[in-house]
This record gives sequence, C-alpha cells and structure tokens, in this order.
Amino acid sequence: MKDSHPFWTRIAGAWPGQWAGWWETRRGIPRRVLGLSLEGGQLEAAVVESANGSLAVTQTARASLALDPLTAEPELMGREIRQHLDAAGIRTRLCVFDLPLEHVLALSLPLPDLPEEDQQSLMLLEAERTFPHSLDELRLATSRFALAGGGWHGMVLAISRERAERYEAALQAAQLRLWSVAPGLCALDPADAETAPGWVALWPVADRVQMQICAGGALHVLRTVEGVFEWEGPARVLQAEELWREIRLSLAQLPPEWQTQVNRIRVWGRSEPATEVTEKLGSLLGPRGFQVEQIRSLPGRLWGRTVPDGLAPSVTVALAARALAGERARFEFLPPRTTAWQRIRNRMASRRWATAGLVTGGVLGLLAAAFLVQQIQLWYWEKQWRQIEARVRELETIQAGIRQYRPWFDESFRSLAVLKRLTEAFPEDGSLSARTVEIRDNGRVVCTGTARDQAALLRALDRLRAFPEVRNVQVEQMRGNAPMQFTFNLQWGEGTGS
Repeated sequence: MKDSHPFWTRIAGAWPGQWAGWWETRRGIPRRVLGLSLEGGQLEAAVVESANGSLAVTQTARASLALDPLTAEPELMGREIRQHLDAAGIRTRLCVFDLPLEHVLALSLPLPDLPEEDQQSLMLLEAERTFPHSLDELRLATSRFALAGGGWHGMVLAISRERAERYEAALQAAQLRLWSVAPGLCALDPADAETAPGWVALWPVADRVQMQICAGGALHVLRTVEGVFEWEGPARVLQAEELWREIRLSLAQLPPEWQTQVNRIRVWGRSEPATEVTEKLGSLLGPRGFQVEQIRSLPGRLWGRTVPDGLAPSVTVALAARALAGERARFEFLPPRTTAWQRIRNRMASRRWATAGLVTGGVLGLLAAAFLVQQIQLWYWEKQWRQIEARVRELETIQAGIRQYRPWFDESFRSLAVLKRLTEAFPEDGSLSARTVEIRDNGRVVCTGTARDQAALLRALDRLRAFPEVRNVQVEQMRGNAPMQFTFNLQWGEGTGS
C-alpha cells in the first residue's frame, strides 16, 4: 500500500531521531504510528493513522524472522527488521512495540487502603521479595486498579533489563523511534473496558497462547502458556486438557470471591489456532458453565476511536490506537525521556539561586581567563612561526621533490598480507568461500562470498577480529539461509601486517 505522506516521510527517514518524531506527532500525541510485534519469531507490523476520530490502517507487514532477537547481534536484528519494513514500503519511524509476554514476570497483590505513594512502595517491596532477581537487574511497570466492590488491587510486571535493552538496541538499529513499549494484550482487551464480573482473554500466537484474566475491573493474571500445541504427524494439534489445566491454575491465583465469577473465555483472532482453541475449549468447558466465544473483529470503537468494520483483531493495531488516543499504557516499559533543558532545570531547582549564581559567575570567569591565556599563547607562537616560516617553506619544497621521485611501489606487501589473514580466518572445510576481495587505498577491505550457514560466517569474523592488523569488522549484507551470500568489510592497519 502506498505511503500517504511519501515526501515528508522520506525527509523524516533521513533523520530517524528528532525529525521523525517531529513530523509524526502534534502537541505530544502521535498522528501516525507503527505498531510492531516480534512475538513467536514472527514480525507483525501495522501503520495506523487517526483522522477525525477514526482509525485507518494504511500499511501492514507480516514475515518470519530468521534471527532471534535475544541471541543475534542487535545491529543484525535491526537490519533484518528494516529489510522487512522496507519490503512492505513502510517508512514510518515512530513505533509502539509489543513486549513479548514470554519474558515478563508478573506479581498480583491486594493493596491496603493507603495513600498512592505508600501503595507504590508496598508493590516495589513485594516485587523485591518475590522476583528471583534484584530490582537493579529488572525494569518494572506497576499499576493500581480500583475494584468494583471497593478497595484496590495492584499488579507489578518486570522484564530483565538486559533483554529490554537488547530489544531497544535492535529497534534503534532498524531506524525506529520508540514511543511506547508495553504488552499488546493489555491494549487489545483492557481490564477496565468491561462491566462483566470477570473473563479470560486468550491470544494464540505462533506455538503459544497469551493469557489475561480480569475480574472486578482489575487485571489479575498476565502470562504466556507454552506447550499446549503438539505435532501429530504434519499437523499441530491443541491439547485442550493441558490448556484448561493452565487456566485452572491461573484462576486459583485470584481472590476466592472472584474465582467463581469468571465464567467467560474470549479467544481473539481469526487464525486457525484461534478457531481450534475456541471449538475445543467450547466443547470441553460448555458443560461446566463457561461461555467460550471467538472475537473475529475489533470492536466498533477502540480507545475512543472509530474502527473500520471487519478489521481483524491485532495487538499492533490496539497498541497504535492507544497511542493515537493519547492514552498512557498501564504497564509502560520505556524509560521516560528527559531533555537537556529538563536536566539543567532540575539541577537548578535543587539548589539555592544564590549558590547557582555564584557558581555560574565563577565558571564564566574561568572561561574568560582560559580564553585570555589561549590568546597570549597564540600571539607567542605566531611570532615564533614568522621567524622560521621561510626555512619551513624551503624544506616543504625539497620534500615535494623527494616524494615525486621516490619508488611508486609499496614495500609492505599489503595485498599479500590481507589475503594471508583472510585465508587464515576462513575454515578449511569449505563452509566459507570468498568471491571477491577489494583492497582500497585507505586501507578498507571489502569481501563478498558465500557461506554454508550464518554460524560459519560469524566464527570467521571472530577469528578476523583477533588479528592485530584488523579493526572495525562490519557485516554489510547477509542474504539467504543455506547457503547464504555475505558482504563484510574491515579496516587494515597500515604498517602492522606481516
């Protein structure tokens, strides 16, 4: 689908940082945003725009990922994401990211009737006591829910700081500017959007099922259920009894007064797994008093915006709709941004103005003194230069003549040294072969060829980096799987080769 703003988007793409966000936002609320999910090894993307209170999905993309975001280098992961987006013609840079639930730790707890600050401190204290990692190693998101019958309920979600930073680095390498990082299922089926006592929301994706349980206007369970799909011959079959067992275990985490009121199961999506989950759970749980329904389309209004009729359920569209509505995610994992002016203002506000003025005056005085000393040094060295300038010009003329008549060839045998190192780095089993090797005058070496697989290429690059003459080894391109075509470059250190 053609981009509705090709000219301005192309300008924004040239500066993916500040310019992209400036053109795609207005008064702090996005006008157009890219929803992105990497759940289950699948890339799902949707560009959503808001106009006159309505949503419009202008571009979509879906592709299988060759790399794992948690093991691949962020630069390579970002390059693959960028390639898929470019193939779909998506140039929107402002991005809301669906945080995979498989990496999320969750803690649900009732909150006493205390001030909000004390409730927040209690949630952090319980998280530090419950989670298997220290809070310094985690990135936390907390939320409070007002229960329908009175009182408060708290929810704490956490993800490893290292994993969160890897995702952010990969998206930054894909030239995307993050607006929000949050679980997509919470945007698709928010806890406070229903007046019913309680329900279970299921979102089948890849070989797993995301589960969310809400009761009394509060979120109680948010997790991923794995191992419920098994291969029987060429087909993948749902183990309904195993899924029901996981639902029962999750329901047991609810307060007793809410457990019996959860009698609805909503399965989101039009995919075959979603239909299979609906049919098998319906036949299994129907006699037990549960109502199982499949939600095949988004509701008519989503986050205060009108949704086109018949639009398939999508966490990426739901995340984008929430951002376009100016609503903050209940569980936001993107650290707040602070500008340089805000940092200066915060520092100034924490001190007395008199002290700040004194320090500022002292700094300005030191700067003036430094400039004066520098000017005196310039005057001195200019005088010294005028005394030796004639002799320097004469020596430069002599050196120019020497350079003109010196031998044209290079005695360092750089080409042979480069080929020697490449030969030593490439494996002898033939899993990696070079097609062309280009050695440029500035010491840059560009090599293209074929590899049996990605692992063989990465091992060869690691051996190249170990040589003292080699610096800045960079992968420019990888295409295909087995075999794959590659292009990488390196900087050869002059005078250090053997």
